[in-house]
Amino acid sequence: MFHDSTPGLAARLATGRPIAGYNGFDPSAPWLHIGHLVPIFGLVHLQRHAGRPVVLVGGGTGMIGDPSGRSTERNLLDRPTIEANTASIRVQLERFLDFAGPQGAVVVDNYDWLSQMGMLDFLRDVGKHFTVPYMLAKDSVQVRLDRGLSYTEFSYMLLQATDFLHLYQAMGVELQMGGADQWGNITAGLELIRRVEEGSAGHEPAHGLSYPLLLAPSGTKFGKSEGGDSLWLDATRTSPYEFYQYWLNADDRDVGVYLRWFTLFDQAQVEALEAEQTARPEERPAQRALAYDLTARVHGPEAAAGAVRASLDAFGSTGELDADALEQLYRTLDNRFEFTPAALADPLGLAVESGLFQSRSDARRAISQGGLYINDRQITDPTGTVVPLRGEWIRVRFGKKRQAIGRLRRGG
Repeated sequence: MFHDSTPGLAARLATGRPIAGYNGFDPSAPWLHIGHLVPIFGLVHLQRHAGRPVVLVGGGTGMIGDPSGRSTERNLLDRPTIEANTASIRVQLERFLDFAGPQGAVVVDNYDWLSQMGMLDFLRDVGKHFTVPYMLAKDSVQVRLDRGLSYTEFSYMLLQATDFLHLYQAMGVELQMGGADQWGNITAGLELIRRVEEGSAGHEPAHGLSYPLLLAPSGTKFGKSEGGDSLWLDATRTSPYEFYQYWLNADDRDVGVYLRWFTLFDQAQVEALEAEQTARPEERPAQRALAYDLTARVHGPEAAAGAVRASLDAFGSTGELDADALEQLYRTLDNRFEFTPAALADPLGLAVESGLFQSRSDARRAISQGGLYINDRQITDPTGTVVPLRGEWIRVRFGKKRQAIGRLRRGG
């Protein structure tokens, strides 16, 4: 997970003294998504090696917006929204970090100190330490100059630098971590601490570490699904089944990296899974281990076991499922619908009702290509009649991965 670090970090860690390090999280939404797994596991590893994780939720900077990696300015959020989002994020982080004891993780909100700083104080105590050319040279600024960058966002790096200085002075936090796209903001904080604390070339008072940006197979920034929507670490936004399926369908080229980054498996376990994957790729052993472990961590072992059962029922079943299994599928699958008895005489209508197809012509095209299955039978006649499973269920499948389940409308 290593991308870069400041020169003095290795020597500081070699002393064996505990170190506190922080990562910042944007509270623009009440849920974290899978792109946040990179900094989360950075904090997990810090805590596993006796460091103290500090989670900084940007209640202050979230009202401004970080230009890094963005082409447009963020919508500014009000304080009650940010407070609610912060509380929700804390709950999700408790599944990964231990918040108890002297080395327990702690959540801080930079609104608490940034909101107390007047403009004159900010310009005098922070702004005087940075030149305009220094700020213009940052990548996060350069990529936005031609498209327009407000002074609000231009000042963001100074606010993040102020965060690092405050945490260093108030809590003894010596390390800031973040993605490679945050390196400019991290080094701005180091520059401010160095100037205020008068650090010398032989003694760096604070340090920085960055992670490489992990990209999805499509080349997009990790955290987005193939459909363009985030996969959230919250069951109300992304079901445990959908979450499990995402990792189960990971590309063979990526699963080894995901195992190393997003599980606590040791090297021998990872290499054994990779060898098994090479020997029996059709069984996807590496993906199954990754999917279960990560789903259990995010949603709990019971939800992970349910996702495994639903996946086997949906895609591994060779015979007609019993009523309990069909009920479980209906509760678990994200694509579910209701149908009337009249719809059984219209396979095309059922296919569209399932949500897997946008129109009857799309469903007809799938039939002509041999890709539409209803109740595990390939549909070749769009005018046939469908017989429901157990008298009330319909399973619609398109290809190997897209599936929906329908239930006879009660009273219909």
